[in-house]
Amino acid sequence: MKTPPRVAAYVYPGWHPIAERDLNFHPGFTEWELVLDCRPRFAGHRQPREPALGPYDDRDPIEVGRRIRLAQEHGVDAFVYGVFWCRGKRVFEEALDLGFLPGAPGAPFALMWANRMPRRVLPVARPEAEVIDPSRRVESDVADFVALIDLLARRYFQRPEYLRIEGRPYFSIFDTTFFVRELGPATAKEAIAAAQVHLQKLGFPGLHLGAIDPAPEVIGQVAELGFSSVTHYVLLPYWRGPSLQGYAETAAARALEWPGYGAQSGLPYFASVAPGWDASPRGADFGPKRPDKYPWSPVVTGEDPAEFRIALARALRFAQAEGAPLSFIASLNEWSEGHYLEPDRHFGNGWLEAVRAARQDVGW
Repeated sequence: MKTPPRVAAYVYPGWHPIAERDLNFHPGFTEWELVLDCRPRFAGHRQPREPALGPYDDRDPIEVGRRIRLAQEHGVDAFVYGVFWCRGKRVFEEALDLGFLPGAPGAPFALMWANRMPRRVLPVARPEAEVIDPSRRVESDVADFVALIDLLARRYFQRPEYLRIEGRPYFSIFDTTFFVRELGPATAKEAIAAAQVHLQKLGFPGLHLGAIDPAPEVIGQVAELGFSSVTHYVLLPYWRGPSLQGYAETAAARALEWPGYGAQSGLPYFASVAPGWDASPRGADFGPKRPDKYPWSPVVTGEDPAEFRIALARALRFAQAEGAPLSFIASLNEWSEGHYLEPDRHFGNGWLEAVRAARQDVGW
């Protein structure tokens, strides 16, 4: 009998103060302020989203361990932490180093390079501003990418609980399209090859590099560039679609696209599902005339643990059929974007219970 694919949940490490946000907002700022202050912006809008276990500092190993154990008990096998790196500068790393690693010893984990820096303005109040302000862009080159991989290998990849595929550490790039565009295909290929060689010198069999959400002009190149698989972070709303999109029909429509990503890339596709999407806390309230771009629109409505159970079971069956070793959930704790598994005051443990139920539905 084949080993069933593992269920991995993305983790946003931004729930503690950092010096940059202290400077740009006020001392001690975290996005919990945005989450808890958000109010309904249309009829039936479910805001604010309130954590049933309360807001927490994700540097606290006791609080983080409590949430990780709860997720594991309900069927989450591994946790993919975002890593913020820009030419040696890191932010939010204490969530991983101080919260997760000591708070959940032995819990399987992997890393995703969140290759952009946090916003300097929250909630976003200028609808004409670029979605990705130039100050947030993360430049890289061959030496920089190798330096990143070297750091991660020495600190994290070598740990016995680090997630591996066929012996190789799993690592993904959040904005693969920007990485390829910014370096150029030839340099991106050189950087990935150099990182692979460097890892082998350190005693690793290589790197399993996941491409996240490659754009149409990039997806056909990712195999040649040296990526190992393709996936998504949030593949739920149609970003240029209606301002309100129903969960059940949108999730089902997105699932029909999964086989195409593997065909277009020539690589294995690891499906990713989300329990919802609503980034309203990150955008100022413009009323019924809210802007039609992130973070104001779209909003997914009608999300419910019962519907998420269906969506996740669909992804697990896809993984089984494709022989994929992983299925992703976005995410464990993106409260300010409305996709999380942690208990809330509306559904209780419903999102986590849906994970357990979906696994049972496919016989895991």
